[in-house]
Amino acid sequence: MKHLFTSLLMLYTTLVFSQEFNKEIVQDDGRKFMVGKINLEGLHTQPYQQWFHEGMKSYSVDEALVELFKKDLAQYHIKLFLGTWCGDSKRETPRFIKILEAAHFPMEQLEIIALDLRKEHYKKSPTGEEKGLNIIKVPTMIFFKNGIEINRIVERPVESLEEDIAQIVQNRPYIPNYAQ
Repeated sequence: MKHLFTSLLMLYTTLVFSQEFNKEIVQDDGRKFMVGKINLEGLHTQPYQQWFHEGMKSYSVDEALVELFKKDLAQYHIKLFLGTWCGDSKRETPRFIKILEAAHFPMEQLEIIALDLRKEHYKKSPTGEEKGLNIIKVPTMIFFKNGIEINRIVERPVESLEEDIAQIVQNRPYIPNYAQ
């Protein structure tokens, strides 16, 4: 009986805490998009890798600005909400990831959530990570420190991604596009 209870507890824990990453929706017209938690591996698969790789390759990171914030950035947890179907997300996400890589950001502190395109689930994730966070545009990059939201970049940077990140991480006044 003790072994059965232990086995059931382990199964329950596995089911509750295991995450399904890179869940894909295929529309009637054959177009695909991801929903829910995704990881970088998912962005390296088709059809996403085409825009992701091109965006990474074509963007030049401002290394001087990254040097200003790279040490302090590691103190943050970042939630990136995007739509793999969204032009703004396709433009900004590869750039943002390339900047994080240049800053040697600990990627386990980055949570990427893909939001739905379908009308009945529009800008929602299957497991509700967006709830209470007022996600109105994608991409939205939210910077948390000690569990508290410090600031966010919404849809596109005000100046540049590097400059906006520096403003946020250095606690300078920063008002994102579409401020809450």
